[in-house]
Parts: sequence; C-alpha cells; structure tokens
Amino acid sequence: MKTEPHEPGEPSNEATQAELLISGVAILEFILRFFAAAGTLGSAMAMGTTEETVPLFPQSILLNAEYSDLPMFTFFVIANSVACAYLVLSLPLSFYHIIRRSAKNSRIILVVFDTAMLALVTSGASTAAAIVYLAHKGNANANWFAICQQFNSFCERTSGSLIGSFAAAFILILIIISSTIAISQC
Repeated sequence: MKTEPHEPGEPSNEATQAELLISGVAILEFILRFFAAAGTLGSAMAMGTTEETVPLFPQSILLNAEYSDLPMFTFFVIANSVACAYLVLSLPLSFYHIIRRSAKNSRIILVVFDTAMLALVTSGASTAAAIVYLAHKGNANANWFAICQQFNSFCERTSGSLIGSFAAAFILILIIISSTIAISQC
C-alpha cells in the first residue's frame, strides 16, 4: 500500500496517533489520581475514627481500643493523609498535562513524587497489615493473643481501611506506568 507524500505543515498519521495516545494517557492519569486520592482519604478516615470499648468479665472494667494506641496505625493514618494531600495537590498539574501534551519535565517530576508516595502508602499499609494480622491470629510463640474475638468492630474497620490503602497503592502503580508511557511518547 502506497502512502501519498504529505504536504508541508500537514501532520503525519503517526504523529496524530502519538498525540491521541498521550492525550488518552493524560486523561486516564487524571481520573486515576481521583480514585487514588479517594482510596487514601477513605483509608485514613476509616482508621482514624476506629475505636471500640468492650466490658471485661465483671462489667465494671471497660477495655478501650483506639487506632492511636498503636504507633503503626498512627503511621498508617499519617502516610495515607500525606499521600491524599499530594494526590489532590497534583491534580492541577495532571490537568495541565491534558492541555499541554508535550510537557515532559513536569511529568518526570510527577513520576518521582508518585514513586515516593507509592513507597509511603505501601509502607504504611504493610505495617498496619502486620498488626491487623496479629490482632486476628495472634502469635503463640510471643504469647500475643488474638483480640478480634473481643474487639470485632475494631478489627473489621482496620481490615477495611487496609483494602482502600492497598487499592490506592495499586492505582499509584498504574499512574506511574501511564506516566512513563506518556514520557516515552513525548
């Protein structure tokens, strides 16, 4: 199949396809940032408001469990809050990439910060997951007993907040991949 020569100033078909790819990736990245921000915000709020009080045997003693009792849960809330703030603050720059497709340097900066936020969210979720696992299963070797039989609501909320955080980490991976695709096409 022969292709006709292009007139000067006429965009080639390959250039138009690359621009459409970059535009589609930029729109996808913008949407993914919204979802990742929602995941981190929901996780931080769910963990930050987790509290349960249960009566002990004679019912005159009350046991209270809060997220702030464990430093790992506090780190989880802070990590997800910082990531959420970053994702919200990066939305205007991500919107700028939709308008200006050839912005390569700002995309590189976003990839660096996205990678740092991925590390932060993953480390926060991993530390909290270790504590949630201990709360569910305990550790017989260390004489740590499972507490989820007594603090059922507390354990359910902490487990649920982990789901949102790990989902946000997965979305951040997709954002990084889509950004690198857009950088390679610029």
